[in-house]
Amino acid sequence: PPPAAAQPQRLRLSAAMSEKPSPFTLALVAGGVAGTSVDVSLHPLDTLRTRLQSQEGFWKSGGFKGMYRGIFSAALGSAPGAAFFFSTYETMKKVIKSCAGDKEHWTHHSAASACGEVAACLVRVPTAVVTQNMQVGNYNSFGEAISTTYKVSGLRGFYAGYGTTVFREIPFAFIQFPIYEAFKKTWANYQGSETSPVQGALCGSVAGAIAGGLTTPLDVAKTRIMLEKHSDVKKYTGTVNTLRTIASEEGALALYKGVEPRVMWITIGGFIFFGAYEQATALLWRTKMWD
Repeated sequence: PPPAAAQPQRLRLSAAMSEKPSPFTLALVAGGVAGTSVDVSLHPLDTLRTRLQSQEGFWKSGGFKGMYRGIFSAALGSAPGAAFFFSTYETMKKVIKSCAGDKEHWTHHSAASACGEVAACLVRVPTAVVTQNMQVGNYNSFGEAISTTYKVSGLRGFYAGYGTTVFREIPFAFIQFPIYEAFKKTWANYQGSETSPVQGALCGSVAGAIAGGLTTPLDVAKTRIMLEKHSDVKKYTGTVNTLRTIASEEGALALYKGVEPRVMWITIGGFIFFGAYEQATALLWRTKMWD
């Protein structure tokens, strides 16, 4: 999903796959379909978040008008981003486990997830740069966004905010996973049996919502950097400087702008992803391509 996203895809996939293990390629395709379903269906929430976090403010950025601006670029980058994440995550999980003497620890999953996010950001950041600038009305079409960004800044322009996006995803992974594990363990102890896939999806969504809320300042910084208009003098340069600038000019609470739609996106998105993943997996099995 957009960084949006950003989603807590590892936990969603973990919960969805626990009922019936799927071949890697089938899970990859189903994950791409599910991720796209989340990004498209919840795009208005993402637009709200972007406009609330923008320097111009919610109303000047479009208010409640044109809530589906940028949906094409969001949908276009969703499946490739999921593929980059999932393939890197699975690869790094094996490498880290091997380096640790085949012993497992929750930090291994968080570290593999962080690696997956770094790789996925190679697709997600350009997608977000185009999508968010369209959401606030900086560009009227996908073609205009691509051509203008490239003309003014070259390929580098599509990676504005890459470092900040990565800095957001890494703590997100390390905050979310232990909370997810704690919720699952508590629930299993309470009912006297292991959690079901649906219960796992709920634990993942709530854990993601908590991690998403705590990392909102980094999300705000990322949005400001991505939305800054092309000029010789940049107001927002680097993660720390951007956070300081926002806090000093607008107050510390400004670092939590858009926290409500961000948390809602992650929470609701977890269940949409789970349902879409299950449906996609069932349909793909019927094709008999993985028999």
